[in-house]
Amino acid sequence: MRATLAHADKLAAGLGWNVAKLSLERKRVSLLEYVRFFDDAFPELIRSYRVDLSTEVVRLLDYSNNSNRPILHRKELLLNSDHPRYAEYAQLTAALEHNGLLQNSHAVGYRRQWQERLTSGGYRVVGHTLKVVDAEAAREFADIQRHRTALRRYAFSRPMQALARHGYLDGRRAVFDYGCGRGDDLRLLEMNGVPASGWDPHFRPEAEKNAASIVNLGFVINVIEQPAERVRVLEDAFAHTQELLVVGVMLQGASAAEHSVFGDGVLTSRGTFQKYFTQEECKTFIENVLDVEPVPVAPGVFFVFRKEQDAQAFLERRVVNRVHLQHLRQQIPVISSEEREEAVYREHQCALVPLWELYLSFGRAPHQDEVDSLDDLLEHFGTLRRALSFLEHYHGGALLAEAAQARARDLRVYLALQLFQSRQRFSKYSLRIQRDIKAFFGSLRVARASAEALLYSIGNPENIQTDCHAAAEAGIGCLDDKQRSLTVHTGDVERLSEQLRVYVGCATQLYGDPQAADLVKIHAETGKLSLMTYDDFEGSALPLMVERVKLNFRNQSIDLFEYGDEYPSPYLYNKSHYINEDFPNYEEQQEFERKLSELELFDFSGYGPRRENFDEELCNLRLEVQGFELVGATNIPELDEPCGKYHRFRDFIECGETQAKYGIANIPKEPETYNALSQLAHEVIDPIMDYFGGIKLTYGFCSAELARKVPGRNDPSRDQHAGYEYNSRGNRICKRLGAAVDFYIEYENMAEVALWITENCLFDRLYFYGQNSPLHVSFGPESIGQVVQVKIAKNGRRVPKVLWCAQEELRRLVC
Repeated sequence: MRATLAHADKLAAGLGWNVAKLSLERKRVSLLEYVRFFDDAFPELIRSYRVDLSTEVVRLLDYSNNSNRPILHRKELLLNSDHPRYAEYAQLTAALEHNGLLQNSHAVGYRRQWQERLTSGGYRVVGHTLKVVDAEAAREFADIQRHRTALRRYAFSRPMQALARHGYLDGRRAVFDYGCGRGDDLRLLEMNGVPASGWDPHFRPEAEKNAASIVNLGFVINVIEQPAERVRVLEDAFAHTQELLVVGVMLQGASAAEHSVFGDGVLTSRGTFQKYFTQEECKTFIENVLDVEPVPVAPGVFFVFRKEQDAQAFLERRVVNRVHLQHLRQQIPVISSEEREEAVYREHQCALVPLWELYLSFGRAPHQDEVDSLDDLLEHFGTLRRALSFLEHYHGGALLAEAAQARARDLRVYLALQLFQSRQRFSKYSLRIQRDIKAFFGSLRVARASAEALLYSIGNPENIQTDCHAAAEAGIGCLDDKQRSLTVHTGDVERLSEQLRVYVGCATQLYGDPQAADLVKIHAETGKLSLMTYDDFEGSALPLMVERVKLNFRNQSIDLFEYGDEYPSPYLYNKSHYINEDFPNYEEQQEFERKLSELELFDFSGYGPRRENFDEELCNLRLEVQGFELVGATNIPELDEPCGKYHRFRDFIECGETQAKYGIANIPKEPETYNALSQLAHEVIDPIMDYFGGIKLTYGFCSAELARKVPGRNDPSRDQHAGYEYNSRGNRICKRLGAAVDFYIEYENMAEVALWITENCLFDRLYFYGQNSPLHVSFGPESIGQVVQVKIAKNGRRVPKVLWCAQEELRRLVC
């Protein structure tokens, strides 16, 4: 074993790991890297190096960017009993087992699921100690979907408006948004030059909580259903505040009465919690928790100053402003320049909006002959120049500067690609391009010199490689460091840098319009470009490649590969890597890929598995791809088709003595039943046979006809042998669904087999009849992992007993 581990370590030299997992039967070693192994009660796995000793291949599984990482339970089992913290770790495991929290441990192998189990059971772990909280309240609160209260905003939230109104968003103070939701306030702050950062438990859980001059706690405490947690959050937000904390809450209104009462608030129809405060109630709450008197600045919005001097200075400014405003109101009414400007804009909005859009699209001031419907503008402003000046002042110059830079880049790319053709006189260009050249470059000579420099720059592979990395960091396309290439969707080419756009544009000289393809691969070092076309790229979760064109710029050659009958079309895996969030079905695509990855059957690195292997593996699992969903198969298989690694469907259908005695066909009619049998085989029976060897199936699928022959030995409505079949009234025979099988293993203590199942398999229900009797095990949607011991009473009746501490009691039966 030491030699095996030493060999694995040599193959994975230089990789960080602290736990080794050996599978000598498969000649495989997994080197696992857990963070804070000794300090965290349940360390999180950030990387796994799977070393295949037969092929000497190391495969990396990286969880560092995963917000829901795998976690480790029972870590004392990896240490010697003389380790100084062994007793501390073992005591926590014993407490978890005693309270039934480690039952069905496969269902809580990830951080989020484990936390949900603790919360729903009314527990929390502090250090390495299990603490009991209000179990009933915890179960109720576990289903609250707090993140659904995060709204999509296109203007500042009310707390941010209050900060802006009082001059705190002038860019001199950093803002931290505590509970930033989807981040719309952050986006608007950054657009206005305000340094800002944020954290949110659902949308930005990995972000750091930064101390800042101003901390915004906007509409956070009112969605927290537990009063004690509201206090902790308010205290934590104030602890990160250097100058000013702004708190925003929802106030009591008529809509609150339309929802059902829940705790000290209400439960909305969307499954969210809301605590509606009164103005005075919120003020009192803040004051009692922080021992600081808050200052109301708007309905439901309060300023809490770190220093009393700052609070008094603020109050003094407010008084002075009000006195000054009152003085002005006693004089002749005065309309501010901003108000006059807003009134003018609203009056002529129909003409000003199209003019502004035209101004931005040109990046320069349009000429009169480029503007439609000038009459209204000239009637009010006199000249087009005055109308444009009004818009510049009204909207500010930032957008115009950005538009000018974008248009200059577009023009430089255009002129660079024009250098492949004979040079045109200035007069041969369109009037708009002539005006653009003068506006952005001054002359055609200067413009062409800039374009030539751009064209020559793409001959340096380092420039292309640098821009490829920058594009990937900006979320444009997918970077392949091994192949030194960047693959992007053709719709995103215009978002690339000037150099990359010219690089792609060179394809038009050899091939034509690259936009006819779906994906473009930029080979940074070899002077090549690949164009890939797929069948229904937009509407398919796994598009099929129909054409690939590789262009070699250095020798001016084209290689065309067409897929179909002779060369089967390969799938495009991980399509979401090449598109952005604005692409149709983007979220559905990501969810599909997440479910596919959870199967842990395929290696999607490189080009991924061959199409026929992928389809065969899904078929074996009775799974199909429908649209953007991974669903159960809808066909009826042949009885001799595989069901798991070791059996056929026939084995689960013709394994009972009653079926053999009467010769009943016993054939399932529903595709879902076959799917359930396949899941039972893969999740339970196959692992058992991998470990124990051959088993004997004694009772599997049971049709309604077969059930009538064994009325005293089964309960079709509960035992799950009926799968997804219907009775004569059109109702499911067993509402638990799933599938079940009875089996035994010769020369094995079935109590030991049952114990192994509870420790290593995900299952629904397991019935233990005795050490020498067959086990009943089921797999279904509930997957509750319940173990029931069935004893024979003196009168011959079977008496079931649920084993709440199943593993502990099964260990006693093994002994």
